[in-house]
Amino acid sequence: MKMDKNSVIGFILIAILVVGFMWFQGKEQQAALKIQQHTEDSLRIVRMKRAADSTAAVQSIAAAAGGDTAHKGLAVKAGTSIETAILGSEELTIVENKLFKATFTNKGGRLKSVALKNFKSPVADSNVVLSGGPDGSMGYTINTGKTTHTTAELYFAPGKVATAADGTQTVSFTLADSTGQGITHLYTIKPNDYLINWDIDLNGATTLLPQGVFNFQWQAHPQQHEKSATYERQQSNICFYEDNNFDYISSKNSRTFEKPVQWIGIVQQFFNTTVTARAPFNFSAGEVEWKRATDTSKLLGDITVNLQNKTLLGNHATVPLQLYYGPTDFSILSKQPVEDMAKMVNLGRDLYSFVRPINRFIIMPVFGFFSGIVGNLGWAILLLTLFIRLVTSPLTYTSYLSGAKMKVLRPELDKIKAKTGDNQQAFAMEQMKLFREAGVNPLGGCIPALLQIPIFFALFSFFNSNINLRGVHFLWVKDLSSFDALFHFGDLPIIGDHVGLFTLTAILTSFLISIYNMSNTPQQTGPNAAAMKYMPYIFPFILFFVFNKLPSALTWYYTVSNIITLALQFVIQNYIINHDKILAAIEVKRKAPKTQSKFQERYAQVVETQKKVQELKNKQGGKK
Repeated sequence: MKMDKNSVIGFILIAILVVGFMWFQGKEQQAALKIQQHTEDSLRIVRMKRAADSTAAVQSIAAAAGGDTAHKGLAVKAGTSIETAILGSEELTIVENKLFKATFTNKGGRLKSVALKNFKSPVADSNVVLSGGPDGSMGYTINTGKTTHTTAELYFAPGKVATAADGTQTVSFTLADSTGQGITHLYTIKPNDYLINWDIDLNGATTLLPQGVFNFQWQAHPQQHEKSATYERQQSNICFYEDNNFDYISSKNSRTFEKPVQWIGIVQQFFNTTVTARAPFNFSAGEVEWKRATDTSKLLGDITVNLQNKTLLGNHATVPLQLYYGPTDFSILSKQPVEDMAKMVNLGRDLYSFVRPINRFIIMPVFGFFSGIVGNLGWAILLLTLFIRLVTSPLTYTSYLSGAKMKVLRPELDKIKAKTGDNQQAFAMEQMKLFREAGVNPLGGCIPALLQIPIFFALFSFFNSNINLRGVHFLWVKDLSSFDALFHFGDLPIIGDHVGLFTLTAILTSFLISIYNMSNTPQQTGPNAAAMKYMPYIFPFILFFVFNKLPSALTWYYTVSNIITLALQFVIQNYIINHDKILAAIEVKRKAPKTQSKFQERYAQVVETQKKVQELKNKQGGKK
């Protein structure tokens, strides 16, 4: 592919944009960190004040209840109100099935955390634990006499566990007063399912719910579960299903819901925690705030979810919800009775949504087929790469053939350059004539690069979201879903704290391709010659800063793809292209009667007109 002035400018702009973006992103993260620290300090002061006020309130309630400050676990005493349930101590109830170990707490009568049995955490010597963090909570607002509280603040009676004949387990928490008014939380856990049914039974809902509105509140602070917290934050987002349409927020900080919401999930790179409203119940409105962490801690972010159902539920009402604590695995999520939950798996969104069908109907089944054959996913990636190159070979073969012919024609182009000198128009005409005689497409070398773009974005989404790659060893790589580190060092701007070996092999093979392409391009002359000489090598250099943080599965694919490209070009150049035959064909065409297409005729006319205009200007300048 011939390099011209526009190509040089394009490469320079790409380099400036990439470096500028990374510098700006670093500055933004530092500024956001300062703002977040200031906010956390302010919130800490507010929490301390609230704690002091809460202590005073508890003492007042205890005195009204007969001075029983040793209230332990029971919801209330006979003859008292639900408000006294703010007193108590936490008691945990643990329930297990084949997939997870769930820890419930009587404080709020809620699910506190879930440890996934089939997934290990690289940052802790234990299973992955999904929870809202130390300060996380999930509940809804109720009237407790003179004031209101969220159920997350109240102590229910200790959980009661029952097991059915089919292995289904239920955990129930109750909170009631002497009048019979109260709440029951019933959780149903199946033996082999990540989905947990949560039924909220409200006896006296018209009194308990402020203004009859069910106000659901969820505070969560998800923690790091992958090798790099920074990269996991980038891949995390909030997904939801509003008005029968899937949507998500990633870069934005908030979203207001004005239409019915069926479910909302906090999605990390490979795991998610989701709350679902089971039909016919729906959340009619609400909002979510998402603040991505920017410090060096294991915290990914802070999420606040507020959802409402403004329909009057009646005095005795049941709110049917579901909780999902588990992997963001396409095969698992697609089997859930929750609409479009599988779209949490990012196979292509927004600007790159066109690659989702490629992933869904080509990449996923083919990769699954190869994985079943070879077992090791690293070799399955190699076979997937061979498959992709085989499918795209009809398009790329002609371009590689044109590139090989360009190398054959290089001596001819050098002669034309020496003959025409600095007359670029004359050189262009003679070059076009030579290419036409040889059957060479000068833009053919661009096709492989253009074809790589949709494939690269498809695989970028696929490898980033494929949980099956998580923790898989291949060669020296310990985790194909994350970067491979040849060696570590102090955290540096843009580069990070490591250099990956597959990153280096991908960059090296990209450089070799650039060198090969330059060997097929006639030497440039003029003021831009120096820039054109080195510009093809800048893009592989830029790739280093991008690839060094990507999953090793993707850099391994890119390495294999580049090696295939080099091998094809070598074979075509040395064993398929007959140099003498091409030159002989050119001589035959030169002797044959010349015919031009309409486009070529117009182009020749334009060049001839420009030539006459330039000669006229030169004459007028000479007279002066």
